[in-house]
Amino acid sequence: MVGIVESRHRNAFERAHIALTDEEKGRVEVADFGLNDLEQIGLQLVIYINTERVCSKEMVLFPHQTCPEHRHPDLIGADGAKVRGKQETFRCRAGEVELFVSGERNVGDIALPPTDVTVFHRVLLRPGEQYTLYPDTLHWFRAGAEGAVVSEFSTMSRDETDIFTDPRIVRTPEVGA
Repeated sequence: MVGIVESRHRNAFERAHIALTDEEKGRVEVADFGLNDLEQIGLQLVIYINTERVCSKEMVLFPHQTCPEHRHPDLIGADGAKVRGKQETFRCRAGEVELFVSGERNVGDIALPPTDVTVFHRVLLRPGEQYTLYPDTLHWFRAGAEGAVVSEFSTMSRDETDIFTDPRIVRTPEVGA
């Protein structure tokens, strides 16, 4: 399974003309969110940089694969000061991505992922299109029929503090690359 997943995400990066160094290829994270259902729920990502101020990463989603609904809440820092949640911009590089955010429902009946979701304002991203999510915005996203590659540009990523709608979700890597 691990070799197949690795081959699939490497092929997706190559098809999107995203060159990764050997070191980056070696640290691609395969996240199944603790559900052991990578074909439907999960994503594959590599983080280029994650500092106190900025984060940049590439994400591969296999066909119809979903990143579960979550938000990036404000936090209280060690000094007691408020730390804003992550603000992120998704830019579609290849394929299509359906991003669902808070707002008025603008889709009819849709195939739901096998996780809890509550927001149904759909933003469709095609190659070259992007969308910015502000801190504490509830969202989930999934790839279209061909899969997708998405770049993320954001403030500092603190994945361990994300709040997921589905209580079964665990935001730690469960599958080796």
